[in-house]
Order: sequence, then structure tokens, then C-alpha cells
Amino acid sequence: MTGPVASHDDVLSKLRAALAPHGVFLRGVVTFTAGEGAPVLKDGQVARSVVLLGNAGGSIWLAFERWRKDTLEGGGENPLDTWSKTVIGPVAQRLGATAYFPSDPPWQPFQQWAMRAEGLKASPLGILIHPEYGLWHGYRGALGFDHALAPTMPDSRAHPCDECSAKPCLSSCPADAVLSSGFQVSPCRAHLKTREGQAGCMAGGCRARNACPVGVEHRYSTRQLRFHMAALGL
Repeated sequence: MTGPVASHDDVLSKLRAALAPHGVFLRGVVTFTAGEGAPVLKDGQVARSVVLLGNAGGSIWLAFERWRKDTLEGGGENPLDTWSKTVIGPVAQRLGATAYFPSDPPWQPFQQWAMRAEGLKASPLGILIHPEYGLWHGYRGALGFDHALAPTMPDSRAHPCDECSAKPCLSSCPADAVLSSGFQVSPCRAHLKTREGQAGCMAGGCRARNACPVGVEHRYSTRQLRFHMAALGL
């Protein structure tokens, strides 16, 4: 299963053209060698390449909001997941690819793929931090192909958290849930259920995330922040 590397131009140009109206970007390409634990395609074969798809800043938000207004019950219980499948699924079918989504089992290692394709590393919040978009980006799906695509060259810039001496994310969390050793889920969720948490982080987005100085121009709108906080289901 080594075969020639397929042309990027045809596959990726079709992907860009189909997904651009929805604000979905091609985030990176991972190509696997034999025995690497690549995901399984819908026909039972092992994928040779995976193309990561997602948002940069609030790029998807206007398209998602328009879709919700035109969709029965606003897209149901998990509207962003449903929208992602509505947008990405047909493109996968047209290109003969297998679509994977973060919300669906078997759970795929999206963060590992992103670290490999884009060279990203985790922030103290556990979110992968991008040197340009900061904490304001995400992965809405991925497409698996049975042929090899040339892999993305990872970003070689320094890890933004290593370059940040002030680290305001560590001091801005009202629940002291963001530590240099990692993010503590329990105190965060407990705080969000309080009156202070409802008026603060739930209304305007995670204060620690908002405090990060990287990519501030790509910060989500207040409506998008409230949507993501509400999706926690507290």
C-alpha cells in the first residue's frame, strides 16, 4: 500500500470550492504509511490520507446561523454537529471519501491528526493553540481517502504558550481550573453552575480563553461564545 502520491490540485481544489461558502477550511493533510493505525474507510480498507476540515476564527458562524433559521427546530439537539454533517457529508460522497466527525464513534484522534498536520500543541486549557488563530479555531470533520495525498508541512513557528511570559489564562480563571499542569474539569463545571459563573463565563465565554493574547482578532462573537457554553449542557 505505498502507491504514488496523488495530485493535490484536483482533490483539494474541489474541497475548497465546495466548502468555502460555508466557512469551512482545509486545515491539513495527514498521510499514513503501512501499520500506522490509519482510520478505516467505509469499504473496510485502511485510509491512506486524511484531510482535516474546520473553522478558522468565526468563519463558519454566519453560514451556521442562516442554516439554523431555515431548519426545523433550529437543527435539533446538537445543531452544530448536524450542520457539519449536512455540509461535509455530501462533499465526501461526491469525492468518494469517508467522512469522520468528532461527535461520532468510533472516536477518531482529531487532536493527534491536527498536531501532526499543523504542528500544533496544547494550551493550558487543553485546547490546541494555533500561532495565528490562537484558541479560536476548531475541527468540524475529516475526509479519508484510499490514495495518498502529499502531507501538509507542519507549522514551524514556536509554540505560542512557550513565548508567552504573562500567561494570563492561568490567572483569569475564576475557578482556578486552569493550571500549568493542565485543565481541571470539575472546578470549572462547578463554577459554571453558580450565579457568578452564569453571569460571567456562561454569558461571555470562558474568561481564561478570552484572556489569551494570541489571535485576539479571530475571537468568536458573543453569540458564538454563548452557543458553545450552552452546549456544555449544564
